[in-house]
Amino acid sequence: MADDVSRRSFLRTAGPAGLVSSAAFAFQNHPAQEIVVPRGPEIKPEHKIKFAVIGVDHNHINGITDALRRGGGELVSVYSPTEKPLADYTKKYPDVKVAASEDEILNDSSIQLIASAAIPDQRAPTGIRAMHHGKDYLSDKPAITTLEQLAQVRKAIKETNRIFAIMYSERLENRASVKAGELVRAGAIGKVVQTINIAPHQVHEETRFPRYGGILCDIGSHQADQFVFYTNSTKAEVTASQIANVNWQKYPKFQDFGDMMMHGNGGFGYVRVDWFTPNGLGVWGDGRLFILGTDGYIELRKYIDVAGRKGASHLFLVDQKQATYMDCSQMELPFGPQFVADVVNRTHVAQDQEQALLATELVLKAQKNARML
Repeated sequence: MADDVSRRSFLRTAGPAGLVSSAAFAFQNHPAQEIVVPRGPEIKPEHKIKFAVIGVDHNHINGITDALRRGGGELVSVYSPTEKPLADYTKKYPDVKVAASEDEILNDSSIQLIASAAIPDQRAPTGIRAMHHGKDYLSDKPAITTLEQLAQVRKAIKETNRIFAIMYSERLENRASVKAGELVRAGAIGKVVQTINIAPHQVHEETRFPRYGGILCDIGSHQADQFVFYTNSTKAEVTASQIANVNWQKYPKFQDFGDMMMHGNGGFGYVRVDWFTPNGLGVWGDGRLFILGTDGYIELRKYIDVAGRKGASHLFLVDQKQATYMDCSQMELPFGPQFVADVVNRTHVAQDQEQALLATELVLKAQKNARML
């Protein structure tokens, strides 16, 4: 006790210099370390499937295609009613057959899976048709743009026993996010209390404005997925949400800012999304995730460490012993092989079906009930 009183008295008399010295002393007792996470054993696909693509309106379809091919998927055919995106896709994948119609793909019994990055409000109907033709489905996000579509998707899953998966790439295809999942599951920060997602984006009028479901439905779906996953919530509700159009008066129905709070049976969540990323950043968005636990916290700087380390996939872990920086750029991405195996084995290892739809339900409710500022 006497030592504590003496230390407080010293800090009061020492002023800012004393505070700095005290902080430096504390950090000497808890040194930071830097780690390059090793690549680990290559995740080789154990299975092979044939898949096709219906709808290539967003270039996220390239990442989806690449993930499936890494996992053992063979790209068979593609159909799209929009010529320019189709030309871009076939240029990147020149060996793919261009189908004359959607029905040609749906009626091909050799195809086990259909992937899509069609116009957002067409993704759920495409998936429902795919499932009723005996095929599993992997959609870009947002995969569902209304609560009515969500009910129809859940009904189709029950009727067909097929998989309706959603490529939440900011978690599934980001290496730091994968590592964060491993750390959380290992108990590195104790019990998760809250996730905070800050998700700024650059805006592209030609691909984002039409039929996208609103800013919380669109961008926010990634962040709701991370909240559900890292808190391991199986039930959750929206606490509050708000949206605004600050800078796009020529598009009065567009939203360039939104945020929402959530609470679930595994923790709490906050999300902020916007379209204000400046060109000077050098990447499309400075996405950050904070995971607060009872024994520490994790911060992800997913795409850039501003004025800091080069590259992407930066992870910072602070626990009861020290602060650790992890370069996760060499991490393997398991989603592709896991998802192809799910298609073959009728499992849900790559993505929990109920949690994927719960994340969608949260953003749809948040969007529908948001206060317009």
